[in-house]
Amino acid sequence: MSNLINKIFVSPKLMLGYFGVMIFMAGEGLELNWLPEYLQQSGHMTQAQTGLIYTIYGLMVAISSWFSGVLAEIYGVRRVMFIGLILFYVGSFFFLTFGMPTHNLYWIIPTYAIRGLAYPLFAYGFLVWVAYEAPAEKLGSAVGIFWFMYSGGVAVIGTGYSNVMLNYYHISHLHVLWTALIFVTVGAVVALALSGGDKNSDNKKTEKASFSYLLNGLTILTKKPKVAMGGIVRMINTSAAYGFPVFIPALLIAEHYDKDVWLSVVTWLWMVNVIFNLLWGIIGDKLGWRNVVMWFGCVGCAITTFLFYYAIEAHASVLTITLIASVYGCFLAAFVPLSAIMPMLAPKDKGAAMSILNFGAGMSYFFGYFIVTLFIASVGNAGVIYIYTALYIVAACLMIFVNVGQPTSDSVEHEVGVAVKEAL
Repeated sequence: MSNLINKIFVSPKLMLGYFGVMIFMAGEGLELNWLPEYLQQSGHMTQAQTGLIYTIYGLMVAISSWFSGVLAEIYGVRRVMFIGLILFYVGSFFFLTFGMPTHNLYWIIPTYAIRGLAYPLFAYGFLVWVAYEAPAEKLGSAVGIFWFMYSGGVAVIGTGYSNVMLNYYHISHLHVLWTALIFVTVGAVVALALSGGDKNSDNKKTEKASFSYLLNGLTILTKKPKVAMGGIVRMINTSAAYGFPVFIPALLIAEHYDKDVWLSVVTWLWMVNVIFNLLWGIIGDKLGWRNVVMWFGCVGCAITTFLFYYAIEAHASVLTITLIASVYGCFLAAFVPLSAIMPMLAPKDKGAAMSILNFGAGMSYFFGYFIVTLFIASVGNAGVIYIYTALYIVAACLMIFVNVGQPTSDSVEHEVGVAVKEAL
């Protein structure tokens, strides 16, 4: 056990940073799965209007994700993380003071969008720190634990905390959102003040520390079409998961389920997802990266997305719905080997390939919400589910062409670690 800990947690500073990011993301994820329903019920907004809010939010997340690594290289990790913290404070203050109480779209959209710019700067800024702090031979493990902590904070701790506060202690939604400031403040203190930051990551400048390097992430799309396909697959990956909160809670209520069912279901979905984020990488080394992404990720998510909706329509038990959602969360994590596939598609431009992967992750927010915004009024809930299901099938077809020679297991961690370091 001690050897495993030494392999993963490469220094006390990095350990504190991991936990700081997890606590910060718990605050960021408090409202992830209930805010759309709340705005529709209390603010009398339509699903299209809440979809618009999250579409713009997702676009800001994508933009911030794209720039976070380069800004950290130019201005230093701690400064960029601190800027993310300030943006979260500013966006939250105006959102909770003028947006939520009035339910005014003209306040909600811009203030919530500022929050969308905030967290990628903090979280992905820390990822740059990991790239500098972790020894090369441990970088793959260090980055893997980052995503475990990130997902555990935003999807498990944040969602679970909201579930307890709203449904067991009956704290108001607005007050629960104010407590997010406590989480992000504690997370920032742990990640920045207690850990002390990393001087190397703040001072070291490379030839990639310029916006010109960012352009390489665009030109590679034409030079390496398979990289573009991989980016599209990553965008499809979590699009449905981010779109579900916009309309599934209202559907559950319409089908006469208790209002707290959604938070319970989605908590299990993300708990299973977090666990399998670690396991699918190991399975992919045995069964093949592309096989795992194509059959378990794409096809598995297509089937469970379809079953999830029709289980609700068929008035299945809460246990059945929860089990299907959990299996969906498991298959959702099967896209993890994309992080190993993408750099191998462009051996001479691994960093640019990883940039496309990160941008696809950010765009997944935007794309998932945009589908609801654009189609919910015309095709209804079922139509949106068909679109998500079809997209997963499209992703499976794209993966047929995203073939790559998989290295031996001894070199996987080194290759992926170098690719991530180049991207950052």
